[in-house]
Amino acid sequence: MDWMELGIILVYDITDEKSFENIQNWMKSIKENASAGVERLLLGNKCDMEAKRKVQKEQADKLAREHGIRFFETSAKSSMNVDEAFSSLARDILLKSGGRRSGNGNKPPSTDLKTCDKKNTNKCSLG
Repeated sequence: MDWMELGIILVYDITDEKSFENIQNWMKSIKENASAGVERLLLGNKCDMEAKRKVQKEQADKLAREHGIRFFETSAKSSMNVDEAFSSLARDILLKSGGRRSGNGNKPPSTDLKTCDKKNTNKCSLG
């Protein structure tokens, strides 16, 4: 079996505009070098530091929509939305790869992934 990229997570720091500006360069590099159809996910990290925010959620949401990818704001420090983001990417990869598996009748594999609508009041915003 040949190795191929399944998913790429692009992370920027919401308190650092330069890190967000670099996402465009990474998007270009992915388009030029990654496998066609690789799943991508945009994460704005440090959403627990709202007072120091330099990148507005709307900017990142717009960028994600332009590239047709999901967007989450997360906090690695407090774990806000981290599970949801990784589960979302894994679910998208499994759904996409389900159609390419032989003998499965194009039925996606079953998963035990949690959905993003858990009742968790300490979440940052979902994109």
